[in-house]
Amino acid sequence: MNDDGTRLFTIGELARATGLTVRTIRYWSDEGVLTPVTRSSGGYRLYDAASTARLELIRTLRELGLGLDDVRTVLAGERTVAQVAAAHMAALDARIRSLKVTRAVLSAVARRGAEAEETTLVNKLARLSAAERQRIMEEFVAETLHGLDTVDPDVRERIRGTAVHLAQDPTPEEVDAWVELAEMLQDPAFRAQMRRAVEFNAAGGRPGEPRGRSLWFARRLVDLVAPARERGTDPHGPGADEVLDDLFGDADRTEVLERMTAGFDERVARYRELLAVVNRQPAPPHAEDFAWVVAALRARAGR
Repeated sequence: MNDDGTRLFTIGELARATGLTVRTIRYWSDEGVLTPVTRSSGGYRLYDAASTARLELIRTLRELGLGLDDVRTVLAGERTVAQVAAAHMAALDARIRSLKVTRAVLSAVARRGAEAEETTLVNKLARLSAAERQRIMEEFVAETLHGLDTVDPDVRERIRGTAVHLAQDPTPEEVDAWVELAEMLQDPAFRAQMRRAVEFNAAGGRPGEPRGRSLWFARRLVDLVAPARERGTDPHGPGADEVLDDLFGDADRTEVLERMTAGFDERVARYRELLAVVNRQPAPPHAEDFAWVVAALRARAGR
């Protein structure tokens, strides 16, 4: 019993009262977060009622995931529980985001049936910072546009404004899409292909060019072709001639086809799809309209 007549408790009695183990209470005492009030004549640590309340607070903070250093600062009055909780919540949020990325990477690796080397690549690409991901895109854009001063300004700005915004909590599908996109952006063959696409559509003033736009981004194409497709006009049939004439006038169909296919093929279409998935945006619009024009031009190539 204490000098004021209040009861004192051994570690064993605290353990029975709180449901904690003797080992845990002794460890916290050894670490200095639960200091004994005094010791018995036999050297046993003794605690009072305030120690019991302190022990409950320690248990609560530990169950919330706080480390002993944070517990000490709270018990010492150096920081409030609210301040420590806010800091811990921020750290926990970061950990949760990291775990979500880890889960998405593991799911992507499992789905791909990836071997060790590819697993390393997937993990590395998935954990790049936003700035590192954007740097990859900017290098790709810079190489695509370098020296092409005649590119339609509107098109140039669209290309320069291309961004990558992989979510902090990406889904496995988004991780897959980013990994595939990053591989494409760093592929010299695809870089060359995209540059050719822009080169083909850079020069202005040719007969039959969409008014004020590159063929690649021609709003007029969409405005003319979408209604034709909805009417069921066959790109291989005679009804397509009127649409092509409205679009291209008397421009050489073979040359137009070359320019169209430079900017619209499976890899370029896939690039746009991947960007949409990574950025959580709708699928690229009007792909079917461009495909219809390409099919119509191919049906008439060499006539």
